[in-house]
Amino acid sequence: MSLTVSTRTKGRPGKGVRAGRPHAAWALPGVLFFAFFAVAPMALAFYLSFTKWNGLGDPEPVGLDNWQKLLHDPRLSQSLTVTVLLTVVSWAFQTVISLLLGVWAAGHQRNRAVLSAIFFTPFLLSSTAIALLFYALLNPNFGIIHADTFGSTSGAFLAIVFVGGWQFIPFHTLIYQGGARQIPEVLYQAAAIDGAGRYRQFFSITLPQLRNTATTSSVLMIVGSLTYFETVLILTQGGPGTDTAILPYLMYEAGFKSYDFGYASAVASFLVVAATALSLLLVRLTGFGAMRSTREGM
Repeated sequence: MSLTVSTRTKGRPGKGVRAGRPHAAWALPGVLFFAFFAVAPMALAFYLSFTKWNGLGDPEPVGLDNWQKLLHDPRLSQSLTVTVLLTVVSWAFQTVISLLLGVWAAGHQRNRAVLSAIFFTPFLLSSTAIALLFYALLNPNFGIIHADTFGSTSGAFLAIVFVGGWQFIPFHTLIYQGGARQIPEVLYQAAAIDGAGRYRQFFSITLPQLRNTATTSSVLMIVGSLTYFETVLILTQGGPGTDTAILPYLMYEAGFKSYDFGYASAVASFLVVAATALSLLLVRLTGFGAMRSTREGM
């Protein structure tokens, strides 16, 4: 009798018991962490963009002077061009390789699991350590390539793209691997019955089913490419000349070489606004905001 009563009681939402979504208090640690380490620094940088400050004393309000200086700075157009070009090339390079590797790693064979675990290792290293490693490997004096890679514009640019891809391709491979494993196997079985080969299945089933996954990966790639810094600082230092001086490096020079933290904050705020707008535009154009599943028959 007691067992029956307890079972019925558990089946009913009792007084004070809320069914459905968890309590908002569970999100409090994450919200506080994000507010302290993301929102607060961005708000402080935005405030400093309207001041003149050399790192000592109190910031002096200057209105829109830093923003006017930014818009009329001849280095802005060059840095913006290099940043956009780096973003596009890095996205194309990383997307193609990570997509193919992710689909391949989605298999359940034992050798693929082992190779996937080994391949994921570069993402565990810091960007600074990887940049120092490749700086030594590409050094024309004692590196493996006896050529001045960083002495030419194309060589320095491609080195940044390759080093960034070597580090982050494993992460995006993992994203595509998870997306590929969610595709219903029945779709491939039906395609095989209809006579579709491996390549036809890839272009007609795998790619369409990975649309939302590709959007997620692309947003992370684009935002990450806009914030490249350690790799450029260690490998090229914006050189040769200013040919690889991207916007984050321009911010670094203004803040830690010229000690003009107000102008550096203006560059940082511009980067935040540009990255946010670009991400929202990408989500809007791809229809990712609808969050609709592409899994047919599920």
